[in-house]
Amino acid sequence: MIKRTKVKEIFLSDFFFSCSSVLIGLFIGFLIMLLTNPAQSIAGILTILFSPMINLRDIEQVLNIAPSIILTGLSVCFANKIGLFNIGSSGQFILGAYFAVWCGVKINFINNSLHFVLAILLSIIFGAFCGSIPGILKAFYNVNEVISSIMINYISMYLVNFMIKKNIFDVTKNHSKKILDSAVTPKLMIDNFFFGSSVNLNIFISIVAAVVIYIILEKTLFGFEIKTCGFNHYVARYIGINEKKILILTMTISGALSGLGGGLLYLSNTGNNLQVIDSLAQEGFTGISVALLASNDPIVIIFSGLFIAYLIVGGFNTQIYNFAPQLIEIITAIIIYSSTFIFLIKKYFSKNKK
Repeated sequence: MIKRTKVKEIFLSDFFFSCSSVLIGLFIGFLIMLLTNPAQSIAGILTILFSPMINLRDIEQVLNIAPSIILTGLSVCFANKIGLFNIGSSGQFILGAYFAVWCGVKINFINNSLHFVLAILLSIIFGAFCGSIPGILKAFYNVNEVISSIMINYISMYLVNFMIKKNIFDVTKNHSKKILDSAVTPKLMIDNFFFGSSVNLNIFISIVAAVVIYIILEKTLFGFEIKTCGFNHYVARYIGINEKKILILTMTISGALSGLGGGLLYLSNTGNNLQVIDSLAQEGFTGISVALLASNDPIVIIFSGLFIAYLIVGGFNTQIYNFAPQLIEIITAIIIYSSTFIFLIKKYFSKNKK
């Protein structure tokens, strides 16, 4: 009986839940490889699993990609603590990215690190503004946050496209103008540990953000109020918590995290430029898988973000075997679906564990 209980506890653990989701995604990805290019399928899956750890350039890419998806993962996680699904992370991300780049291009009277700080502050402010709108609509008019967030995503995308063309468009290269050197993310000699690569402060900023979010949620009254509202809003009202205020603040901070992720990515000087395309920022949706894999734990999100970044780089490398770069997006999407499915199974067994 004791052994049976232990097996059940392992099955219901977050670790088993996350590993199962990843294995399902990789397995189905391998089946797709097998069907489309059987001769190279084994080489392709091995490339996804091992290539990023043996090449310094790939390690550098992982560390440059991870911060933005860690932050969007934190954004989804933070909103989820109050029982909301922030699917608007993509719009918040791109709006924050635009204003960071705009500051990096247009503000030319600051020639020191304050330029970078100002650009980051703008990305946070406009990401927060974008996140607050679904929060306000939910708090005062009970508008479903998923619907309002999706609408805001497209409004943000088309608004950014318009503003890029209007203000910072480089017609010779068909994307945004190059930001000034003073607005580029400082390296603070971090690159010396990676033999002069482009690794910078971004990864540490994202880790600090995760720690701060953990402290807010676990060690502060505000965090207690957020989780109480998420657990039972009737109880929250009964003990005197201002539910509307907490809801709006939560969505505002959630949006700020996504905006920060966008700002950091496009200020990192790794060849990223804003383009005028009718497509939502993928990082916002990748953040969903990062949060789900971590079971909405801010600290674990650091590792799940690094892992998803690892898969993205490994998936990109499969192009040498004639696999489409979109393959890893399919695998990530499957991980999201399987995470949701396993979560429902876990919830069912948790309710019936007695």
